[in-house]
Amino acid sequence: MLAKIEIEDYMTKDFIALEKDEDVFLAIKQLLKHKQTSAPVLDKAGKFVGIFSEKDCIDAILDVAYNQSKSGRVAEFMSTDTNVVDAEASILDIVKKFKTCSERLLPVFKEDKLVGVVSGEDLLKALTSVSVSEKDAYQ
Repeated sequence: MLAKIEIEDYMTKDFIALEKDEDVFLAIKQLLKHKQTSAPVLDKAGKFVGIFSEKDCIDAILDVAYNQSKSGRVAEFMSTDTNVVDAEASILDIVKKFKTCSERLLPVFKEDKLVGVVSGEDLLKALTSVSVSEKDAYQ
């Protein structure tokens, strides 16, 4: 049953994306405002170029504090070597990927277009909804 569920049904479709040239402190404020721990980063053409995470935020803050420099741009701190998933991938495949990667947010693509993001919370919702449905079927 779980292997047949696609992530597209449970991914977050309403998410913020950051621009790679955005000031890191403005980006941090955006993450906090929207209660996201990470966000996909896009270039000026709207192409996905990386992920800006809480860890990247902390790196940026430490850089400013230790080097007494101005804040930098998201592109200077974001992760570019990121895992991505296909919208038609099964929940089980994504759970396996999520378990082995360090990212807590994975961008979801459909035909080379960013269509959503998936977090651990999204996966838990998907897994528990199936478990509840299966339980109901046996009663």
